[in-house]
This record gives sequence, structure tokens and C-alpha cells, in this order.
Amino acid sequence: MIACGLDFGTSNSAIGVARDKTAALAPIEASSTLMPSAVFFDYETKGRVLFGNEAISAYVGQTEGRLMRALKSILGSPLIDEETSLGGRKVPLTKVVEIFVRHLKHKAEAFAGQEITAVVHGRPVRFVDDDDRADARAQGVLEAIARRAGFRDVAFVYEPIAAAHHYERTVQSEELALIADIGGGTSDFSIIRVGPQHRERADRGGDVLATAGVRVGGTDFDSALSLAAVMPLLGLGTQLIEKNLPVPNALYHELAAWPTINFAYTYKNERELAALVSLACEPEKVERLLNVVRQRFGHRLAFAVEDAKIALSVEERAAVPLAFLEAGLAITATRVDFDRAIEARIDRLYKAASDCIAAAGLSPAAIDTIFLTGGSSRVPAVRAAIGRAAPSARLAGGSDLLSVALGLTQMAGIMT
Repeated sequence: MIACGLDFGTSNSAIGVARDKTAALAPIEASSTLMPSAVFFDYETKGRVLFGNEAISAYVGQTEGRLMRALKSILGSPLIDEETSLGGRKVPLTKVVEIFVRHLKHKAEAFAGQEITAVVHGRPVRFVDDDDRADARAQGVLEAIARRAGFRDVAFVYEPIAAAHHYERTVQSEELALIADIGGGTSDFSIIRVGPQHRERADRGGDVLATAGVRVGGTDFDSALSLAAVMPLLGLGTQLIEKNLPVPNALYHELAAWPTINFAYTYKNERELAALVSLACEPEKVERLLNVVRQRFGHRLAFAVEDAKIALSVEERAAVPLAFLEAGLAITATRVDFDRAIEARIDRLYKAASDCIAAAGLSPAAIDTIFLTGGSSRVPAVRAAIGRAAPSARLAGGSDLLSVALGLTQMAGIMT
């Protein structure tokens, strides 16, 4: 029997195959073992669905259709029951997730050369903060999706536990590790005892001293940066001529969040924005917002912000080019401004890491290593905040975008 390890992520996804005590990630986009969690429904070629970078390229190339990204985020939100319009028909958002998971399964089976019916599926420690019933429901929905996609045996593993399993392969002696998996939609922590003598155990329950999770991740950083740096160019914060009231801000928040961008594209919004242009003190800014809605530029805006966020992980300043919206339009985002915009979310990460250590009954000094993984772990403010939770610990990292998938696949080999 072979099994797979599936890391269905908010921003990126990967899947691996375990058989004959070997584990390998499957190529899912050309030779790459990682792809963006994106689906594009092509309206020009009826029935064509594109995935990953192909999906994004079709959208950026202005092929008529609908791009869906950050699909995992719906599982822990009210969007779990929503539908989206695809070429004139209403489709449940969970069906879109199923289409994407089924695609990953087919890629893994092509790599393995046979059907795969067993999966070790990653999940965040918390889909939903402070609501056990909603959290359990989110896992139930994801399990139902996996079964509809063709998996008969479905096991779930916390993503930081999977990352710990991968990290453990590099450890030469026993240590207490704080695993911090800072992903696109959630951030997850575990305190786990790792070492060579633990590696092949199928049951790691005795080694896991505590887990914690918070619904904060890279997409939240995107949203905060967009609202702070970009949306003011589209009228956020500007006033109306009469009564000195601000332009309503709900649409800005909708466009700044990956899961809700498509909901902004309505004729009602277009009509209301067209009326607001003449009522605004800075009509040219609201006109830009109207153009974003009319031209369906929300995702292009979000990609520009995401690129700037990534650049600010290594640079102090980053350009946000917006020429697709208006010739010559651009801003420069700074790390100082970015850090200020995400400060409240960073505080939540520090608290979650500290609470995880306390839940394990340990002092910060007892932690030997902090293993950082997930794309958002590259943000300097994130690294600094988690480092403060255990100041004497060694900081380690590696395979930021693939450690969870590798760990899940390795665990699939042991569990089967």
C-alpha cells in the first residue's frame, strides 16, 4: 500500500508519495514540487480549469474568467457556506477546494504510477480561534472534500508536528524544540521532544508537550499592507464633500483580503462607486477604485502588494507598481511602515508562542531550538517576535515552503 502526504496551504500546496519506506514529493507543476494554491476558471475556453502559476498567468494575461486563491481560508470562516459565480452558475466554494485537491491527487498518482487512496492530511492547530465546534466542523468539511476527491483513508496531522518530523531528520541529539509554522492563513506552534531515537515512532503523542495556533498569517500581512499603503490611493480615508464623512470603507477591506476579492465585483458596487465619484473630495482616487471593480483588477492589486511584502523581508524599501491601474502610478512601501501595519498581529504571534511554552509547563530557557518554517517566517518582525518568546534558544530553519509536506509524507510512510 502507498500513501501520500498532502499539504494544502493557503498560499502554496504540495503533495508527496510514501512507499517502500521512501518518501518523495511529487512534481505538480512541470518539475516543481510546489504550486500556488490558485484555480482559474476560463470563460473563453468553456470547461477549462487551470491551476497554480498557469492560473495566475491566465488572470494576469486578462483571459476572461475567474481566479480563486487562498482557498484554505474559507474553512475557518463564514465563507465555508458561500457560493461563487462561475460563468453564470453558482458553485459552492467547497466544490472549488475539491477541484483543487482532486488535481493534486491526480498529480501524485501520475508520479506514483498507481491510484492512491490513503492520505495523511495536514491541518492547522486552529482553523478557528476560540471555537472548538467551528474548528471541528472545518476539519470535517476538509475530510469530506478529501473523500469526495477519492481518498478512502484520511488521517490528519497538525502541520507543526509534520514540520517537526522533517526537522528531526537533521538533529544529532535529543532537544526540546519550539516549532513555529507561520503560513499564509494560520500560525501554528508545537513544543516537541526530537532526536534520532524518536524518528521512526508512528505515535509521537508522548513527545508532543503542547500545541497552539492562531488565525494569523501572511495573507493578513498582505491585507494590512494593502490598507496602509495602497488603498489610500484608491480613496480610503478620503472625505465626502457633504457632511464631512469618510468614504465607506467596507469595499476596501473586501478587496484587501484574498478570499473576498471576487465578492467585490458586483454591478451594485459599480453603481454606488460611480455615484460616489462626484461626491468625494478627491474624486480621482475613488475613480481608481471604480476602475479596479470594473476591470476586475483586485487580484492584480493583491499580487503587487504580496510582491512588496516578500521584498520587504530582505529590503528596507520596496516598490509597488500600479501602472496596470493608471499610467505611472506607483508607491514605495517601507519596512518601518509595514512593521507598524502588522504590529498587532505580530503581538498575537508572540503571545501564541509564549502560551505554547507555558502550556508545556516549561520556562523559555528550557527551549533548545526554535525551528521556523512557512513562507511568512521570513518576515523579520515575525522572526524577532517568536525569538523573544525563548531568547536563549537557537534559531533554525530550512525548506520554508516544503517542510510540512515533507514531514507529512515521511509520516505517511511510517503510519502505513
